[in-house]
Amino acid sequence: MEMQSHGPRKYPSSTVVASSAGKNWREIAGELRSHPVSEMPGLVPQQMEISIALRGRHDGWVIRTGAGERQKTRPVAGAIWLSPIGIADTDISITKPLPRILHLYIPAHSFRLLADEYDLPASPAHSIHYLAGLQDELIRQLGLAVLSEMCQETASGRMLVETCSLILAARLAHRYGDGWSAKIPRNNGRRLDELRLRRVQDYVVEHLEEDISVADLAAAANLSAFHFTRLFTAATGIPPHRYVGQQRLERAMTLLAAGTMPLSVIALNSRFSSQASFSRAFRRATGTSPGQYRRLFRQAAEEGAK
Repeated sequence: MEMQSHGPRKYPSSTVVASSAGKNWREIAGELRSHPVSEMPGLVPQQMEISIALRGRHDGWVIRTGAGERQKTRPVAGAIWLSPIGIADTDISITKPLPRILHLYIPAHSFRLLADEYDLPASPAHSIHYLAGLQDELIRQLGLAVLSEMCQETASGRMLVETCSLILAARLAHRYGDGWSAKIPRNNGRRLDELRLRRVQDYVVEHLEEDISVADLAAAANLSAFHFTRLFTAATGIPPHRYVGQQRLERAMTLLAAGTMPLSVIALNSRFSSQASFSRAFRRATGTSPGQYRRLFRQAAEEGAK
């Protein structure tokens, strides 16, 4: 089931510029919002919220109250606000318009997975600090990756944003949480052996026209999602989402060359929400549109038959 954010309830006066709504993302939700000068009562979040100022300013303030303190922050470019689960985020005031604020929402179970994997606190999501005005380049880059997928869909985008959600949860826990180990343990020499890798590759082939998650591939390898992503990347040289995307692109090219299946069906089989999204992604990857690729292939085949 697609993850729903609390953004519409928390920011009723803002305008949604881009959103993950309708993309069937399950492990993270995202919204790019334009905020006017406004005051909002806030709420008690049931999701971990990260807010990032993509376009900042030095002549305004973001004022809010939570965890027993009042925070007054300049919304400069790159500024980050953390709104942890269960901490009332209230009396929010924006004194100057903020046209590009990215809001990311991470479910509590992402932190529970991290806790189970590394024997961390029982309620890890509740240990994150209520903070404002952070500058964290890793969080910003992960946010930009999620935003890019919101605006320009790719064949394995759901896997990409799922991976971003896992990394964000680990980053927040490690850098901004209480009761966490100072250093997340390494893999202790574990690697993705040929048998596990083959099981993962076979799973991808069998389910290429279905939704594939990092958790699905990790289960095929009998590993946790956190370990699997690192081990798969080390074994193949590319992350799981990129591998799946390459396999879907190759399948789409084969189907286009066959010339019998409508483009709309190929788009859906490649796990795109629309033919238009598929066409844009195909052009970015190959330099040509699906229709042009099909025509060029037919032309080459006809010339070869002469």
